[in-house]
Formats: sequence, structure tokens, C-alpha cells
Amino acid sequence: MKVVALQGSPRKKGNTAKVLSFVEEELIELGHEVETIYLNNKNIKGCLACGKCKEKPETVGCVQKDDAPEILQKMVDADLVIFASPLYFWGVTAQLKTIIDRTYSFYVNYHMPGHASLVEGKRQALLLTGGGPYENNAEATVTAFGRLQKPHMSVNAGELYIGQCSTPENMDEGVKEKSVAFARKISA
Repeated sequence: MKVVALQGSPRKKGNTAKVLSFVEEELIELGHEVETIYLNNKNIKGCLACGKCKEKPETVGCVQKDDAPEILQKMVDADLVIFASPLYFWGVTAQLKTIIDRTYSFYVNYHMPGHASLVEGKRQALLLTGGGPYENNAEATVTAFGRLQKPHMSVNAGELYIGQCSTPENMDEGVKEKSVAFARKISA
């Protein structure tokens, strides 16, 4: 299976990166091909909502000249995409949200006959880290992610929230165990 992990944290060696590394190691151990895209180093502009991407629904089309089209194509070519982010004010980081907004180019005719998507049937998973508990913290992001699969016509492979994070060095063995179980679930 071809896996693309979108690392949305601005910290290259932070909590999200650490948890994602556990997931990636297990996926590789299971024989999957994994590519991680560190979004903070990419030039990704916000969606213009111009609709030009809808003119050729069989391709990832966008009038903007930035790194998004290449990333979006990798998402289309993947069997599984992992959206990884720390929680920032009850949502994903701006880095990840910007590429999510640009996935508007994946589908046409949402809520209408002829609804089609370039990622139809593909698996998508969400990995979140945060300082607080799940309740009143990660719920809204998990709900929003679950709604993303409708226009994408994709499969929600699963969500993992690792809360009470302080520093990557302070993560206990339980975090690794949860990460390994998550990797097995989303790749099954």
C-alpha cells in the first residue's frame, strides 16, 4: 500500500512528529511504502474559490503556482493519506488546513447527481496530538475530519488522539503501543 503522511506541525521534532514516526515505522514494518510531507517547508497558498479546478474534473487542476498541486497529486496516487497535526485552538494547524482547503479540487457536483472524486474509495486517517484531554478539545476536529470523507467519497480509516502531551521525550510506552495499533488499523 502506498501511504502519504501530511505532517502539519510546524515543529519538525515535536509531539506530532514523534507519534507519526511510531506509525510510519509500523507501516514500513508491515511492508507499506510511506512518504511523509512536512508541510511547514512547503509553499501552499490558500484556496481562491475561483472554481477553475472544476473545469477539468479528471485532474488536480489549480491556477495557483505553488507546491499544492504536487502534494494533491501524491494524495490522489496514494492508497492511504494520514492527516497529522497538533491541536491549535480546537482544530488542525494552518499548514494542514490550507492543504485540506485545496482538496476542493478533488471533487465535482457535491450534493448533486454526478458527484465524483479523484480520491473515491481511498483511505484517510487522522492523527492528532494535544496538551489536554479528548473531551472539549479534539472532538470538533474529529467531527470535521469525519465530514471530509463525504465530498471526497473516501473511507475514514480511523482517528488517533494522543492527549496530555508535554514533550516528545516524556511520551511513555503506551503512546507507542497506541500508535502501532493505529497503524495496523488504518492499513488493514
